[in-house]
Amino acid sequence: MAAALAPWLTSPAFAQQNMPFGAALYWPDMAIEPRLGPEIARWCQRITPVQEMKFELLRPSEGAWDFSQADALVDYARVNSLAVHGHTLVWYAALPEWVSKITSAAAAEALMTEHIETLMQRYPDITSWDVVNEAIPDVPDGVKSRRDGFWQERLGEDHIAMAFRKAHELSPHSTLVLNEYDVEFADEYGPAKRAAFRDLIQSLLDKGAPVTAIGFQGHLRGGRAIAKDELAAFVAELKSWGLDVLVTELDVIDVNLPRDADERDRVIAAQVRDFLKAIADGGGASSITTWGISDPYSWIRWAYPRPDGTPNRPLPLDENFKPKLFMDVIDDFRNGTL
Repeated sequence: MAAALAPWLTSPAFAQQNMPFGAALYWPDMAIEPRLGPEIARWCQRITPVQEMKFELLRPSEGAWDFSQADALVDYARVNSLAVHGHTLVWYAALPEWVSKITSAAAAEALMTEHIETLMQRYPDITSWDVVNEAIPDVPDGVKSRRDGFWQERLGEDHIAMAFRKAHELSPHSTLVLNEYDVEFADEYGPAKRAAFRDLIQSLLDKGAPVTAIGFQGHLRGGRAIAKDELAAFVAELKSWGLDVLVTELDVIDVNLPRDADERDRVIAAQVRDFLKAIADGGGASSITTWGISDPYSWIRWAYPRPDGTPNRPLPLDENFKPKLFMDVIDDFRNGTL
């Protein structure tokens, strides 16, 4: 695949900044929009696969693997000198139907181990992984609340530590991330989500699980206030535990924001600024990634279409790949000037 790609060169944009900026990339979008590959290479230092490394796409049937899209994405990154953040080794979602036929704990553990080994050994140059993704339910009923799903049902909470130990065994110097969303809000659910996430992190560290970083996805819900002080304190606490922090999937769900594009962009930029400033105040992050880079190529356009019919504007570049106020905030965050 690499031989078929033009040798797009990384732009010097943001080259003076130490914090890498990345974007999630959905490989089929490359066929739809020929500008997408060059623009990501222009703006970014790293990419995250949207679907290409998820279990369902890699293992459509029992005993069969399909690496075609994952290989293509990794080849694209290599040609353009982009790092790849692996997403994701263990997740409650995106599992094919055949997995549900596995009923014993031993068989489930063997499957998880095989999956992690195969993926990490195939892509040894990837040194940053979302090892476990979204382990906390949307509305926790207590600090010990964990998300239901195949791995939790077959193996219990121990599956999380198992996954980190296996990933560390295979790549002991990699950044191994526990990734989560909706922990930044000031509404009624935010404190419970943060408390459960904090409890899980502390539990894993107490067990000696080799978690090295925490990922704050940052799928911001337009109009929901950021718990700025609480988030800053949480980040500072994580840092005191020796953990790195990454912003992994930043975008803004703008379904309920104003119709006017300029006004909406200002509201979005202000919310992104509140989120990133809280992280900066707590000690900062080592990288920032948006979940896509250009507005039309976002999951939000199909998941949260606006009732007024205007196109969503959830990302830092518009439909013509022009930077918006969102990108200015990212620039400030990376420069330490928020």
